[in-house]
Amino acid sequence: MELKFDHLHYIAIEGAIGAGKTSLAHPLQQQLSGRLVVEEFEENPFLEDFYRDPEHYAFQTQIFFLLSRYRQQEQIMQYDLFEKRIISDYMFVKDRIFATLNLNEKEMALYNILARILEKQIIKPDLAIYLKAPTKKLMQNIRKRNRPYERYIKEEYIDALNNLYEEFFWNYSATPLLIINTENLDFVKNQNHFSQILVEISKHRSGKKLVSFDLNKGLI
Repeated sequence: MELKFDHLHYIAIEGAIGAGKTSLAHPLQQQLSGRLVVEEFEENPFLEDFYRDPEHYAFQTQIFFLLSRYRQQEQIMQYDLFEKRIISDYMFVKDRIFATLNLNEKEMALYNILARILEKQIIKPDLAIYLKAPTKKLMQNIRKRNRPYERYIKEEYIDALNNLYEEFFWNYSATPLLIINTENLDFVKNQNHFSQILVEISKHRSGKKLVSFDLNKGLI
């Protein structure tokens, strides 16, 4: 079966911390070609301090991310004129998910003033992919990659974040959405798993679809 992706100019992948967004974005870019846009989270000078002391450093961390992500989105708008395809390992809307969790009421009010101005300029993807994973698997992935600044992340934080992601994408309708349950999926080491994801991406044209992986039947 010939897979066609001509309808997809801009693909954006989302999921909570440790879901495998970048791990999926790289092979997708290699398979489909085009420009890869990877979130520059390591440039945030407040990130490690935030994980150590969330209450004190949440606002600085969030505003830095908001502006950094917007700068990258400006680049995507420029790429849009020249590139056949763009594959991003995040969506701009993620910033609001994190802000909802991390900021207090007064901080959120100030954040909203700035975010609403910036959000008006954002280009929507042709396809959003949400990598759904249980909190236990997210924590396993976080520990496995062993980034120094993530060693302070608590499971309670990831669980709360994961619940917000679930709620957000359950109600998401802005673009076609493919939800991939990654609990029994290993698209990094298993080429068959990745190939089945490609099939689903090729087929999905509108609305919302959830796919899960059965160890005996494959994606269902």
